[in-house]
Amino acid sequence: MAAHVATARSKARKRALDLLFASEARGLSAGELLDQQIAEGQVPNNPFTVKLVRGVVAETERIDALIAEFAKDWSLARMPAVDRNVLRIGVWELIDADVAAEVAISEATALVTELSTDDSPSFVNGVLSAVAKDLASKA
Repeated sequence: MAAHVATARSKARKRALDLLFASEARGLSAGELLDQQIAEGQVPNNPFTVKLVRGVVAETERIDALIAEFAKDWSLARMPAVDRNVLRIGVWELIDADVAAEVAISEATALVTELSTDDSPSFVNGVLSAVAKDLASKA
């Protein structure tokens, strides 16, 4: 497999992950944390970061239901926080359809390869692949 090249969108996904992860750790909504950072002049460089965070916040209930449905034997609460939030970003991208499913899955897998456990890439890939297949069957 070729090494992952960090594109502007890849960096935006990592920044969105940082915001989702930090908001969860602080007990804030990601939207609140994003608004707080923007108010303090810490505007994300790439508008795609804002789109990702706002999209995940707007669709959290649907996203979490899809993750729970396809994450066999893993509750959202039991997942590593990085995996949970990468899955949220990946599922939102699959729902939004602004990105090809293969790209959303590849980008999510690359994030957890870099930032999470050894088991995370295959887990995230499997969950997102199942969600993508389910969404495609309903399209």
